[in-house]
Amino acid sequence: MDQAIPSNTPSADTQSTDETVERDRHPGTGGETQQRPEKGAERLTTAQGIPVSDNQNTLKAGPRGPSLLEDFHFREKIFHFDHERIPERVVHARGYGAHGYFETTDAIPDLTAAHLFQEKGRRVPVFARFSTVAGNMGSPDLARDVRGFAVKFYTEDGNWDLVGNNIPVFFIQDAMKFPDLIHAAKQEPDRGFPQAQTAHDNFWDFISLMPEAMHMVMWTMSDRAIPRSLRTMEGFGVHTFRFVNADGKGHFVKFHWKPKAGLQSVLWDEAVKINGADPDFHRRDIWNAIEMGDFPEWELGVQVFDDDFADSFEFDILDATKLIPEEQVPVRIIGRMVLDRRVDNFFAETEQVAFCTQNIVPGIDFTNDPLLQGRNFSYLDTQTKRLGGPNFTHIPINAPRCPMHHFQQDGHMAMHNPKGRANYEPNGWAQGGPRADPKAGFRSFPEEVEGEKRKVRSETFADHYSQARQFYISQTAVEQDHMADALVFELSKVVVPEIRERMVAHLPHIDADLARKVADGLGLDGVPKAHEPARQPITDLPASDALSILKNGPDNFAGRKMGILVTDGIDDAALDGLKDAVTEAGGIVEIVAQKVGGVVTAGGKRVPADQKIDGAPSVLYDAVAILATADGAKALAELHPARTFLADAFAHAKFIGHTQEAEPLIKAAGVKPDDGMMALGAAKDAKAFVKACGALRFWTRMEK
Repeated sequence: MDQAIPSNTPSADTQSTDETVERDRHPGTGGETQQRPEKGAERLTTAQGIPVSDNQNTLKAGPRGPSLLEDFHFREKIFHFDHERIPERVVHARGYGAHGYFETTDAIPDLTAAHLFQEKGRRVPVFARFSTVAGNMGSPDLARDVRGFAVKFYTEDGNWDLVGNNIPVFFIQDAMKFPDLIHAAKQEPDRGFPQAQTAHDNFWDFISLMPEAMHMVMWTMSDRAIPRSLRTMEGFGVHTFRFVNADGKGHFVKFHWKPKAGLQSVLWDEAVKINGADPDFHRRDIWNAIEMGDFPEWELGVQVFDDDFADSFEFDILDATKLIPEEQVPVRIIGRMVLDRRVDNFFAETEQVAFCTQNIVPGIDFTNDPLLQGRNFSYLDTQTKRLGGPNFTHIPINAPRCPMHHFQQDGHMAMHNPKGRANYEPNGWAQGGPRADPKAGFRSFPEEVEGEKRKVRSETFADHYSQARQFYISQTAVEQDHMADALVFELSKVVVPEIRERMVAHLPHIDADLARKVADGLGLDGVPKAHEPARQPITDLPASDALSILKNGPDNFAGRKMGILVTDGIDDAALDGLKDAVTEAGGIVEIVAQKVGGVVTAGGKRVPADQKIDGAPSVLYDAVAILATADGAKALAELHPARTFLADAFAHAKFIGHTQEAEPLIKAAGVKPDDGMMALGAAKDAKAFVKACGALRFWTRMEK
């Protein structure tokens, strides 16, 4: 009964045959199996540096006796394990980040004193983090949601955090309402669901009572909320900031990130299926892009304007629910961001990075946007809570890359304290520490401010529908249909009929046809009477092409992925020609087969598969091709995953290439060929097919 039981000895049927790792039995310790250190391997120690002799067993009083409290290695190991999770972010918990650099391509010293913009070609390191807003850390990537787009610039004058979203406006105008917004959007508190979605009563109850949210609702119900990739979405600073030059002259500025890969989204049906097939779809995409050297890149653009424009603009520039159309103030490209390095450790960098809107550098300043003012307060408090105290700037990912000198000291997990006697200022010591620099130090723009101290909302913030209408009419017919469908889907999940009707009653102010489509989709008895607006909407604002995804697509297949479904016996030249055409266009190929071992071509060549058909639905690809023999197509026609591979690609308006012999599968999938389906025979067919795929979708197939 007292014989020791080996704690980690593999059973006979699971014993590894890999002889690169040797194992020893250590006598006197109960016969445990230990890994013998490989030649050159580092010695295992505790966090205090004490060498460890046994990492398999706790210290016991006898082989079957109680564990002893004095086992400091065990206590340290379990202690750290118990504390290796920090509280996740309340919002933006589901995030992914990468390192890179920002390079100024158009110097603007006339507009700002910010060091990084003073000289063309100047580079600074950056860390970017992309995220969803409403979901928890374990939620899927393709939730319909706003995407966070936060960039930390490590400049010579300190860290600048441009903390924005992939949508240029927001739900609310004043930070006072932010807790209410997030509480309403998150899981309902009495049941803890739904996760990572707003299709529930609480959210739409809140939104239907907040007319100021209508512009943002149009964006989140559009395809902007389900991007194809983090690499194919825009980013925005959301708020109006200030540029201040060396002479103290100020201009208003809005920040834009323009993806070099072009804009692209997915359909809602695709998003649902991608979340099931690969909930890490966006993470995997950006990881693979950097791995292959296809570095994600965005251009940084600015809309710069003065007080005269601000005074004449139809809306208040301090209202975060409004944007400035690019037709009125063009976006000037001043730099580019390239992400060329993945993190070494997700927790240490992506999870511990702390962004804060108040982190600005000389040459950039705030405005009186009440939402921005509230964010400046909130973020610092959040970082202190999440990261354990005031010293989160000592964590490498948050630490500035420029010299730091101050009198802040002590606190939880302090890594750096002032040296010497002086820990205050002013002081009279010869080595008295750092001093303020009135010339080069940060100075706020000297804006004149006066007024009564009151809780009040400016009347200039009262128009809630005009830009919502402008956004809607700027979309193509396909995009407008998607918005109506999204509203119907979300409101169909609302149980209380009054909430549905209250929400639909906002839509006539945006577009009468949209209101009719949504009301009809919900089965309402007509369109409810429209709410009385706080200010009459402007109905003649012109459409803005910059607001449409489909009007700003890439028109090429670079950076996109084609899934090629293959069978045994296919023509070698046909496969090689298609792969070459995709590669030449800058795209990526994945081979999909019935078995992951792949197929054997007519020429006897073994082609391994990247994916097995039941693990690679067509929603994971931007275009698909079926290279099958007659017998192979018949076999595929018997497989449900193969039929849905083709049927979904067709339903999602994707371009489809196929051999003539693929007819049995086409027929079994219930697909009626159209101009978006192209036969692949001669080598020239492959080039023509890939060129057509540059449009990304054959939207004609979906016209109603």
